[in-house]
Amino acid sequence: MVKKTTMFVCQNCGASYHKWQGKCDTCGEWNTIVEEVSVTDGFSKINTKKEGRVIDFVPLKGTMQTYSRLQTGIAEIDRVTGGGLVPGSVILVGGDPGIGKSTLLLQVCAGLSVCDEKYECYYISGEEAIDQVRIRANRLGLAESPVNLASATDVRNIVTTLEKANAKVVIIDSIQTMYLDEVESTPGSVGQVRACAYELIKLAKRKGFVLFLVGHVTKQGEIAGPRVLEHMVDTVLYFEGERGHHFRILRAVKNRYGATDEIGVFEMQDKGLVEVENPSALFLAERQGNISGSCVFAGIEGSRPLLVEIQALVSPSGYSTPKRAVVGWDSNRLSMILAVLEARCSMNFSAHDVYLNVAGGLKINEPAADLAVAMAVISSLTKKPLPADMVVFGEIGLSGEVRSVTQTNLRLKEAHKLGFVSAIIPPVFGKDKKDKGNKNYDISCYEIGHVQRLINWFS
Repeated sequence: MVKKTTMFVCQNCGASYHKWQGKCDTCGEWNTIVEEVSVTDGFSKINTKKEGRVIDFVPLKGTMQTYSRLQTGIAEIDRVTGGGLVPGSVILVGGDPGIGKSTLLLQVCAGLSVCDEKYECYYISGEEAIDQVRIRANRLGLAESPVNLASATDVRNIVTTLEKANAKVVIIDSIQTMYLDEVESTPGSVGQVRACAYELIKLAKRKGFVLFLVGHVTKQGEIAGPRVLEHMVDTVLYFEGERGHHFRILRAVKNRYGATDEIGVFEMQDKGLVEVENPSALFLAERQGNISGSCVFAGIEGSRPLLVEIQALVSPSGYSTPKRAVVGWDSNRLSMILAVLEARCSMNFSAHDVYLNVAGGLKINEPAADLAVAMAVISSLTKKPLPADMVVFGEIGLSGEVRSVTQTNLRLKEAHKLGFVSAIIPPVFGKDKKDKGNKNYDISCYEIGHVQRLINWFS
């Protein structure tokens, strides 16, 4: 006997309730709870008593199946995924609307099919008609690529088709448009997204093809739908960038087959997304020297050293509560840095507005940027510029101490390659100190143990 159960499910986080309410207690969002009907078997209680078979355990050490990764022909994609695509892996790609997700995946699909004819690539669009995808392919110059294109949203039909195909790569654009007729809810709901993703992932693991799932994002920038979707896949990639900038950042936040926080840098052009081999030089291309409030930060994104310009503007405030505006960095961390400078260096920001910007549209999450932010803020307040050929990095503690950071030599090597001759760094200890003594990058390093010594550079 089939029973229908009514539940109220939050479309943002997947939390379920027995009755409707305006605000979700789990994620705090308003008007995201929707009624859903789930079908259950009336004999499920009897079936659960059926005995299962005994599973076999094996030792941790043993022979393993080796996978040869698929090279996409796009070096930045291969870098982010850990050296190429692993057969049978599932990759979830999220990003803001219009950021270039479909463009990038169409380029990946075309690149794989051109590299080797045995790579059968299937691009299934649930958002666009076939003619719309063909228009994009003509604009990108990919119309002659042997890509199998379809427009479909019924997962049952998609699974039946792929069962009979010899697919190597399958792209679903997007998972929020797919639906299963067994689930009585609209496409894009939590139940539909979970069920459709489960069927497609199960097929990809059994058939051994690479599955790309495009996911919509919420206004907070997170992938829409149940959080379990990110747990089900092998890799989660976020496509970042500002509409006003032509740079795009592909960031890996989860990867079972490679390093996390690895990034790939692309430039949006008329012919699509073009990979950037030297992003540090690109981010610093429009930098103007001898200007107060500008500081170059030597950071690490994944395994890649990256140099970016941090800009600060400190101006007198006309309001009782000064303004703090941040683009590309954590606003709470800026407030902490300003508090440390006021308490430990006797500086006063209570009558000044502070604006901070990471040039180029890059978002930085690394605490090693603390010292560069402090230098930029002090430079803007004192109206004294820093040397144009200097890089800065280091973490600042609440007592004003400057803490050491990882991969110091890799940061200095990248700075030397781009022509920088001096660096302000935290004290180096342990292995980094030994390596620093064995390597000569022709760059003068000034170790600073406390933020009070920063004032000496502007006296």
